Amino acid sequence: MSELKTADTLRKRTSVNEYWFWLLLGANRWVVAGGIAVLIFLVFMLWGVLKPVSLSSTMQSSDMVETVFAGLVGAIITGTTLVVTINQLVLSQEIGSLGNQRSRMDVTMDFRQNTDGLLGATTPADPAAYLDALIETSQQRAETLRSTLSETDQQLSAQVDTYVADLLENADHARDHLEDSDFGTFDVISPALDYNYDRKMHDVRRLAMEYDDQLSDDERSAFRDLLEALTMYGPVREYIKDLYIQWALVKLSRAILYAAIVALTVAGGMVVFVDPTTFSGTLFGIEEILWVVSAAFAISTLPFLLFTAYILRLATLAKQTLSMGPLMLS
Repeated sequence: MSELKTADTLRKRTSVNEYWFWLLLGANRWVVAGGIAVLIFLVFMLWGVLKPVSLSSTMQSSDMVETVFAGLVGAIITGTTLVVTINQLVLSQEIGSLGNQRSRMDVTMDFRQNTDGLLGATTPADPAAYLDALIETSQQRAETLRSTLSETDQQLSAQVDTYVADLLENADHARDHLEDSDFGTFDVISPALDYNYDRKMHDVRRLAMEYDDQLSDDERSAFRDLLEALTMYGPVREYIKDLYIQWALVKLSRAILYAAIVALTVAGGMVVFVDPTTFSGTLFGIEEILWVVSAAFAISTLPFLLFTAYILRLATLAKQTLSMGPLMLS
């Protein structure tokens, strides 16, 4: 019966280190990019301090620093244009003819009518409330399944009790975190992933088939009703996940454009205005030019670091949701 018990969160089910998982999915993307930029700054400072020859002396004998920042200017312009263009191509899938848009609307409304019947009420328009309503319905049908079963088969009753208790615990966790969450943030997607409907679909199908000969018509109907609720949750979660990915790509494009303006200004300023004599003093016993060059390089990499931070989350999200239905890859 222990195999019917599962962890309440995606992280625990994947056995990934808590801090690494938070870095990949949970952390604010600007914070991740900023943290990597600080790390780059500290590494540059360490190399500069440990180097036998001072940076100012190196700059007097070569144009190494100017060459690096000149290359960054070109990379920032080219990379920013390329990334934004690719994102716009992905989002262009939303652009279509009137017929295509009508077809999408018809499919959407057909599905919502199906969920209206499942929920017994009008399907919520808010994504978090939509997911919450489907999870609540699966809770109700799981409790109905448990109450419908006769106690003649104690082994089946014990397994169903374990299964339902696990489902209710997992559902409560997901619903608690969905409450007051706003679409556009990862707060909606994270609890949606925590609710492992795929494993629950597999388990309820296995139990129904294993004990089919011993079930009454009402008991079979209760199994089917629960499976229906779990089945409806899958495409809704995937649809909201896809909307979130598109939303995140829009935010990524905007973030890179903001960061590129700052990075381009700093990199260009280093090429045009900074030479070995511009910052000739020391700060905390370290030459000022090393502070300036290290900080400027870290700032100039921000567009790439933001791209890295967002793609880490989206790639991890895609990996954890590759399949739909009772197929568990992790």
